[in-house]
Amino acid sequence: MIKAVFIDIDGTLLKSDHTVSEVTIQTIKQLQEKNVLVVLVSARPLHGILPISKIVGLETAPTISLNGSYIAQNNKVIFQSSISTSVTLALHDAVQPYHVTTLYYQENNWFAENSSQYTIAEQKITDVPVTIQPLSHTIEQWNRENTGPNKIMMIADATTIQTIQEKLKPLFAETLNMFTSKPIYLEAMQKDASKAKAILQLIQEYHITTDEIIAIGDNFNDLEMIEMAGTGIAMGNAPDAVKAVAKYVTDTNNNDGVAKAIQHFLNQWF
Repeated sequence: MIKAVFIDIDGTLLKSDHTVSEVTIQTIKQLQEKNVLVVLVSARPLHGILPISKIVGLETAPTISLNGSYIAQNNKVIFQSSISTSVTLALHDAVQPYHVTTLYYQENNWFAENSSQYTIAEQKITDVPVTIQPLSHTIEQWNRENTGPNKIMMIADATTIQTIQEKLKPLFAETLNMFTSKPIYLEAMQKDASKAKAILQLIQEYHITTDEIIAIGDNFNDLEMIEMAGTGIAMGNAPDAVKAVAKYVTDTNNNDGVAKAIQHFLNQWF
C-alpha cells in the first residue's frame, strides 16, 4: 500500500516549457482523493515552488526545497540546515580559479556577487529578487544572525562543472553533500541535508515507512531518494546512472512520464 508520493519538479513534473500537463494535475488529484500524501521535492527555493504547488493543488502539503535543506508547510518551517560561514568562504575560495557563477540561498533570500546570464535565468523562476553584493557583506549579515546559506549553487558550462565537482568533492567530503541537478548546476548542502534525508524526516512524522512511498526524479540529486524509496521511479529523460537504481523507468517529462508512472501502479496500490 502506497501512502506517500514524492515528485521532483524540473525535468520531472514540469515539461520543458515549464508547464504541468492537465493529465498530471488530474493524476495528482486522484492520489489526494485516495488520501495519499503528495509532496514536491526540488532543488528550487521555496518561493520558486509555491506557484507550482498552487497549480497542482498542493498548497497545504509539506514542501521540500533547496535539495532537502529547507522543509516548510503552511508558512511554517519544519526543518532547515545551514552551511557554516567558514565552509561557505572556503568553498568560495576554492572555485575562484574557474569561470563560475555562485548563488547562495538562505531561507527565502538568495545572493550573488555579480549579475550574469545565470542569475537572470534563475530570476525568471522566482518573484524574489536576487541580492547582488560582495560575499563579505552577506557573510557579515549571516554572522550577525548566526546562520548561513541552506544551499550553494555553482553554475558554469558542463565541462567546468565536472572539473569543479571532481576537485571539490574530496575537499568537502566531511562537511557537504554535492550533487549535479543539471549538467551545468553543481549544488552543495550541509552534510545532513539531501532530498532522501528530508523524505525520511517527513515520513517519520506521518508514520510511513520507505516501503510505502514512491519517489520520482530525473537527475543525480534525485538518485538517493529513488534508490531509497520502496518504489523508485526514474524519468525517461534521466541519465542512465539514475535509471539504473530505479525500480521502474517511465516516459519523459514531455510525455506525461509522472502521470503514466502513477497510473501504472494505481491498480497495484489500491
